[in-house]
Amino acid sequence: MEKALNDLVLISRKYGSDPGYVIAGGGNTSWKSKDHLYIKASGVSLATISASGFCILDRGKLAEIPGMALSDDPLTREEQVKNALLSSRVDPASGLRPSVETSLHDLFSYAFVVHTHPTLVNGLLCSREAESQVNRLFNGKALFIPYCDPGFVLFTFIRKEILAFRATRGTDPQIVLIQNHGIFVAADTMEEIDRLYEEVFTTISGSLLPAPVLEPIEVSPLVADILPAVRMILSGDSPGVARAFHHQAITPFITDAGAFNAISTPFTPDQMVYCLSEYLFIENNSDREEMIHEINLKAGAFRQRKGVPPRVVFIRDQGVIIAGEHPLALDYLEALVLDFTRIALLSNHFGGAHPMTPAQIAFIESWEVENYRKKVALSSRSRGQAANKVVLITGAAQGFGAGIAELMFGEGAHVVIADLNEDKGSALARQLNDSNTTNKACFVPVNVAQPAAVEEMVRRTVLRFGGIDVLISNAGILRAGSLDQMTPETFDLMTRVNYNAYFLCTKYVSAVMKLQHRFNPGHFMDIIQINSKSGLKGSNKNFAYAGAKFGGIGLTQSFALELMPFRIKVNAICPGNFFDGPLWADPDNGLFVQYLKAGKVKGARTIEEVRQHYEAQVPAGRGCLPSDVVKAIYYIMVQEYETGQAIPVTGGQEMLN
Repeated sequence: MEKALNDLVLISRKYGSDPGYVIAGGGNTSWKSKDHLYIKASGVSLATISASGFCILDRGKLAEIPGMALSDDPLTREEQVKNALLSSRVDPASGLRPSVETSLHDLFSYAFVVHTHPTLVNGLLCSREAESQVNRLFNGKALFIPYCDPGFVLFTFIRKEILAFRATRGTDPQIVLIQNHGIFVAADTMEEIDRLYEEVFTTISGSLLPAPVLEPIEVSPLVADILPAVRMILSGDSPGVARAFHHQAITPFITDAGAFNAISTPFTPDQMVYCLSEYLFIENNSDREEMIHEINLKAGAFRQRKGVPPRVVFIRDQGVIIAGEHPLALDYLEALVLDFTRIALLSNHFGGAHPMTPAQIAFIESWEVENYRKKVALSSRSRGQAANKVVLITGAAQGFGAGIAELMFGEGAHVVIADLNEDKGSALARQLNDSNTTNKACFVPVNVAQPAAVEEMVRRTVLRFGGIDVLISNAGILRAGSLDQMTPETFDLMTRVNYNAYFLCTKYVSAVMKLQHRFNPGHFMDIIQINSKSGLKGSNKNFAYAGAKFGGIGLTQSFALELMPFRIKVNAICPGNFFDGPLWADPDNGLFVQYLKAGKVKGARTIEEVRQHYEAQVPAGRGCLPSDVVKAIYYIMVQEYETGQAIPVTGGQEMLN
């Protein structure tokens, strides 16, 4: 049994992690012994499942379900079946809920069953000629099942067909193809499962004409420009996230309303669960304000009809905008949009597309089981002091910036790590995303001293998350030196990075925030400069840095006056020295080394003596930490009645006059 469960985990991860087979956490796998069925629990991801993710059921109790007296009302009947499945669990205390397809898995006499929704297979199964083409391609080896509502009706129909197949052939089918749904493959070994899937893919592919490679297309500047507004229009009570993308698979269907009709109706239940049953199509694609107006108008009508905002918006010749509660939902939506547009293209090889009917759509919309699966798969919104905020942090690859990014990500923020150092920034983003949370991090390269680079940073942030709630202008450099030592070139560089960059970031980010304010006037946003205690008091032989930081406080106060009418608060945090960060502690060019060489600490002969000198100046007896700064950031974000302030976080070293 232990080997069989290990094999089940391995094969589940293999197919679950391949988007060619499984999208949005769909699909299912099982293994059965004489007495028990082990099946992936509802909402658990196949890609990362472990042995504890399988619900164990008593096969004797499962065998009783077909003979149960059930209601004629579809929803009542499905509730009765759901409760019967729950009662079949060996360990109800586990909290795991058996998949709706559990009874289907138990039908097969084979030990392993792997159910997936491959794009290639569904290109055939979502076509008008699905049944005749399956019979032609597989010559009776595969069992074709016409579309049935998922649940007990589907189970009953497939049970009848499998029993008939068994009576005729003396064995169960190993390949079952369900119209507008997906494929079941059953066998006694993992190796046989793999062989059967390969056979299915080879058979279907062999009937297709050579197809061009479909590639992503860059999103137009106009779509990127309207995205912050659309994010707010498509959000619920509090802002979610949004994303824009384009792809060659989408292009044929957005040339006009007629072409869009080919994908306007869902093909599969999975598509409906995440994308909903309707999508917006926007005709106007040439003017920003008219596009926003049309989206706002159509989204309002959608909300009136459905009670929820739309999730998918196609824009004529421009691409797609998707919206959800968090980035994981966007990942699912993007994958599904690409899936169903490819299905539509593939179906043309088999007589054209065959979408779900209005009655089939209505059943899925009201079916509690699928809503539960979506809820579990996506989990709930992130929780924490920065939950669901899109936070852009410059200089976030190391030092204070990296510490801020890690801590805010841990409190639920969607974090953009913007920095010149691509290696460290990308590594940090990967590290944060390895936590498998619904919030996500991404890296964006930027030189904050260059206007075009800052503008591109903001554009890429918006394309990734839909907008910006918090800017933390943290990037900075420090080159200590007296008047005799400081060169004009170094002074200019420090001014551009420490002062000008704050202006550039605020300029481009505030434009995004103002647009968000238009469509959600109650939403507060924050621009926060990580300043320095050197912005509160002059610094000997460090005038270039201190001057830029003094200037930063002047910018903060001025920006605050201009932006508060848009509910954009602008504040500065003035930390003390982060002695453990690379700015101070780098062994080659850290400030301890620089100050030792410059003789800034009289009588100091070692780096440790320089460090002790500066620690002794702090009443708290230590340097500032990222956690100290983040607490101040949370204060700024939470309060709604303060702006234009420079908040010391110096351990008492600097106090306000």
